[in-house]
Amino acid sequence: MRLREWDNNLKIRLAGESIVNITFWMFFPFLAIYFTESFGKTEAGLLLIFSQMFSVAANLLGGYCADRFGRKRMMVLSSIGQGLSFILFAAASSPWLHSPIIGFLCFTLVSIFGSLYWPASQAMVADVTDEKDRSDVFAVFYTSINIAVVIGPIIGGIFYAEHRFQLLLLASILNISLGLILQKWITETAPAFKTAQGNLKTSWHRFLMLQLRDYHVIIKDRTFLLFILAGVLVGQTFMQLDLLIPVYVKDSIVAQQSLFSIGHWSFNISGEQAFGFLLAENGFFVALLTISVTKWMTMYREKNVFILSSLVYAVAMAAFSQTSWIWGLIFAMALFTFGELMTAGIQQGFISQLAPEEMRGQYFAAASLRYTFGRMIAPAAIPMSEWVGYKWTFLSLAVLSILSVFIYILMFNRMDRQKTELPVHQ
Repeated sequence: MRLREWDNNLKIRLAGESIVNITFWMFFPFLAIYFTESFGKTEAGLLLIFSQMFSVAANLLGGYCADRFGRKRMMVLSSIGQGLSFILFAAASSPWLHSPIIGFLCFTLVSIFGSLYWPASQAMVADVTDEKDRSDVFAVFYTSINIAVVIGPIIGGIFYAEHRFQLLLLASILNISLGLILQKWITETAPAFKTAQGNLKTSWHRFLMLQLRDYHVIIKDRTFLLFILAGVLVGQTFMQLDLLIPVYVKDSIVAQQSLFSIGHWSFNISGEQAFGFLLAENGFFVALLTISVTKWMTMYREKNVFILSSLVYAVAMAAFSQTSWIWGLIFAMALFTFGELMTAGIQQGFISQLAPEEMRGQYFAAASLRYTFGRMIAPAAIPMSEWVGYKWTFLSLAVLSILSVFIYILMFNRMDRQKTELPVHQ
């Protein structure tokens, strides 16, 4: 499906979100280092876990509201909410006020609004594209994010240390602008949602009961539940890209290492610079290869792709545990990136196959719990590295990725059995 054939909603979103994402990645990769230096490893890890607990609740609420109140409304409110949170974050990092705790609270608000935005944005793609085209569309959005991962950290590496206030202020302006653009230029795509009473005016406890009832339906879908559980385990690995890995690289590369040398000339790199380079490597390969690898992976059974991706993640974590040499880290990041690319495009299409049309928002919200729950647990790796060392922390993450393989096997075996039986209404 060519870009000119896309629904107008998606074209507007792709342009707007790409610009916002570049700004976000100018400072986001460095926040784990910022909070660790401000609070210490143990305290920062616990605070990040606490922060993501709210994102779990917001994620569930976001999917429900995307189906109930519409994709557009939730995306607009979430964008503006993120913009206002960034204004407060900028104030806490301004020349007139330095408050890491206020900054942390604002970061928590940004995460909450991001969790509200995500289910609606994913459901909108499923609403306006045919099933055969969804993997390609999701892959393009994923590529745009990773172009931001390449450009953002490079710019951030130059400006972040001295101009964090200005970067956060720019992020607030762009997020609010995105919300206003979405309000004016995109249209609603959600199927009409009807309550038992036929209207939207229900009490808060009725609202909660309806929400729990609908998520109970999802939990009863055992295949989907296994998919979430496996994703939470393998997500422990993926989430370390902006948690454990930056702290590890900064601590491991104390003295400058030579990245390139020609004769008497050499290009040396230190801890934070090395992490920025590794992150740019990840983003570059994802931006360059997502679409081609997605097309490649669609030639194989989804079962084999998910399983092999988890195994590649495990090998990458083992590789990180064995080296602090810059080229060893570059190799480990290449493996990490390939594991990411294998499922980047196909997983959203897989979710849309499992989800009933009228519950797509909630299914996408529940599916993103792989990352929300994963991100809630993943910060524990930071204090764990202080207790048992980086080597055993990385190896523990490798074990979790291997455990996800067995859960994927159970999930796909269940799907195969269902195909041989009479149609099952989950």
